[in-house]
Amino acid sequence: MNAQSTNPNPVLHKTQQVDSVQLFYREAGDPSKPTLLLLHGFPSSSFMFRNLIPLLKNHYHVIAPDYPGFGFSDAPSPEKFEYTYENFSVLLEKFLAIKKIEKFHLYIFDYGAPVGMRLIQRRPEMLLSLISQNGNIYMDGIGELLKKSGQQAASDKEEDKKEVYKLFELPFMKWKYTNGVSDPSKISPDGYNLDALLMARPGNKEIQYLLRRNYKTNLAEYPKWQETLRRLQPRVLVIWGANDEVFIKEGAEAFKRDFKNLEFHLYPTGHFVLEEYYEDAASRILSFLANTKS
Repeated sequence: MNAQSTNPNPVLHKTQQVDSVQLFYREAGDPSKPTLLLLHGFPSSSFMFRNLIPLLKNHYHVIAPDYPGFGFSDAPSPEKFEYTYENFSVLLEKFLAIKKIEKFHLYIFDYGAPVGMRLIQRRPEMLLSLISQNGNIYMDGIGELLKKSGQQAASDKEEDKKEVYKLFELPFMKWKYTNGVSDPSKISPDGYNLDALLMARPGNKEIQYLLRRNYKTNLAEYPKWQETLRRLQPRVLVIWGANDEVFIKEGAEAFKRDFKNLEFHLYPTGHFVLEEYYEDAASRILSFLANTKS
């Protein structure tokens, strides 16, 4: 038997040149099927979807890119690439055009929310449905930790910059993965250790600092994104870690104000729901998408 035939639908690991940046991405499933676009957050990469993609790939075309400065994508210097959420969204739009993806179901997590929503703001016709997994678009969802780091990032004081830089070190990353979980022993160290190793690339902490300073631009866009989604009224699935201290559960509850067709699930965990509950999340995603027109 041909060994290849035993795995007819593998998860592929690819790169794509987009302008001057080499983007890494994971892709699986039949491209003729509806696309599910998975957008990661901080400090993670498409690696956070390593357990989810295999459970979805037989039903959908699944694609998960790494942003510049994250995962295995290029990390050009700030002199060569402008590290803003707007620029990430523009690069993503170009990437999708190269891949000939015109419509998609959108999964947003953490930084994936401002990246994905900026794209939808420009190209609302591309959105088939929205899945938010701790992907915040409401002021209600901003936790005290995020408020404090935002104030420090906006400051020009050296001591505040040092405090923000601590967000890019292993202890905070481990905390972000394990805080609020039901059992820390369930959380593989692979995720936060890989994030820390990649974050330690020369110049990458300055890149992350620039993105943290730029985060305030997202808050000003929240009302516009909400208005666009109210107008579009996509089907929405919320799967949220109830114990997340970064994007608190009030941000999940806020979706109930705006959407007539909403599925809502809180999990007894922290920021990274998929580290504990990827199987249940996959089941809910498949059920949700099966009832969504493509």
